[in-house]
Amino acid sequence: MTCLAFVRPGDLGIRRRSVLAASLAALTPTVRAQPRTAGPLAVLATTGMIGDLVREIGGERVRVDVLMGAGVDPHLYRATREDVAKMLRADVIFYNGLLLEGKLTDAFVRVARAGRPVYAVTELLPEETLIQPDGASGHFDPHVWMDPRAWSRAAELIAATLARHDPDGAAVFERNLRVLLARIAALDAYAEQVLATIPARQRVLVTAHDAFNYFARRYGIEVQGIQGLSTESEAGLRRLQELVELLIERRIPAVFVETSVPDRNVLALVEGAAARGHRVAVGGALFSDAMGAPGTYEATYVGMMDHNVTTIARALGGTAPERGFQNRLGTRR
Repeated sequence: MTCLAFVRPGDLGIRRRSVLAASLAALTPTVRAQPRTAGPLAVLATTGMIGDLVREIGGERVRVDVLMGAGVDPHLYRATREDVAKMLRADVIFYNGLLLEGKLTDAFVRVARAGRPVYAVTELLPEETLIQPDGASGHFDPHVWMDPRAWSRAAELIAATLARHDPDGAAVFERNLRVLLARIAALDAYAEQVLATIPARQRVLVTAHDAFNYFARRYGIEVQGIQGLSTESEAGLRRLQELVELLIERRIPAVFVETSVPDRNVLALVEGAAARGHRVAVGGALFSDAMGAPGTYEATYVGMMDHNVTTIARALGGTAPERGFQNRLGTRR
């Protein structure tokens, strides 16, 4: 396996990535590959989606701590003193990047200056893989995990980085990576199959904010978020009115709330459509910026995506098994 070198500021300029990543590259000292002799690698991940990949790839050779749990919005999350202490105790820190954790910038720079290796799992994704939505002020959409194929590339980066910090575990990481990628590929095939059963007129996914652009591109579904890429943006009355008109015109049967975003705007759509004589159901709660409760199947990346795919397909008039492609929805791990 090729070990990942930390990205240099010059490379970041070519890729038009965030200033934060360039700063971290300059602050983080070169990591020398040395055999590890004592205990598992201590890894800190900002989100559950990243943490799950690290656990699957690292196995018993890693000890993973996740900063943000179920229902936590990474767009708004601010680091506490204890969070910074956790970062300083970690051997490796993985974050999403692309400004998902924008309010953690100062904390990342502080711990990088203190010598902790900090990596963005999206940093080496090809630019053509990324989406830059209209009105996003030149920023890429950070919700890359919504496309299983793109998120597989993040898994490969994680495996290479772990191998750099624990060379003795390289073969284990490679083997676990291949198993994980096969499982994600099976999930992707299931998603493609069941989402294709949604009637063409109803292939519109209306959610609280723009977290599903990569999902839409991968599976050919139109998405409409009430808020923008970040939950910091506010939904205006005009936007709500536009979406009510869309629901009525297309006869969309359901809209969706998100587990990490307040549901008031989505419920306003339901009420607005009802006042115009069109009944719209809340099709379910989707996992957007966070996964399910600890210990559940939905607290895994495959489980959260299985839940989303199955929920969306069934609510919009498609056909999908009630308990998902592995018959595991709603179960404990």
